Amino acid sequence: MAHAAPAGGMPRPTNRTPDIFNAQVHRAARFGVPVVLGLVYGYWAAANRRGGGPITGWNILFGFVTALAFIVLCLAVATLAPRLKRELHSGVKSGFAGAAIGFLYSQTGESVLRSTALGLAVAAGIFAVFFYRYYTREDGEGNRIR
Repeated sequence: MAHAAPAGGMPRPTNRTPDIFNAQVHRAARFGVPVVLGLVYGYWAAANRRGGGPITGWNILFGFVTALAFIVLCLAVATLAPRLKRELHSGVKSGFAGAAIGFLYSQTGESVLRSTALGLAVAAGIFAVFFYRYYTREDGEGNRIR
């Protein structure tokens, strides 16, 4: 038995993935993700600092202050970085990640030099990944290729 051909010809393939969430979900995620990451980061930093000892009020305060600082910096990076050229965009995000890892490592009691070396190594790796991603998805002027 024969079937009718679809009207209007063949559909054009799109290179974009479908956006299954509406604007309200994106707006909530824009602030929700940094808050959740900040709380996890603050807990992790406080746990590293106490080193298995008892939980004190100062330790809890340190965790919340660290979480607040992380949230503010994460939101600032997420707002500022996309406005920059790809080199600076990659540098800002990788610098934030490297500093965050270096700070966490410094709370374990290791030396400043080892913490700095780890932070720089992480930042260099993340810079390479982000730069490659932005370099392959932007034109020479920094406009995203769609």
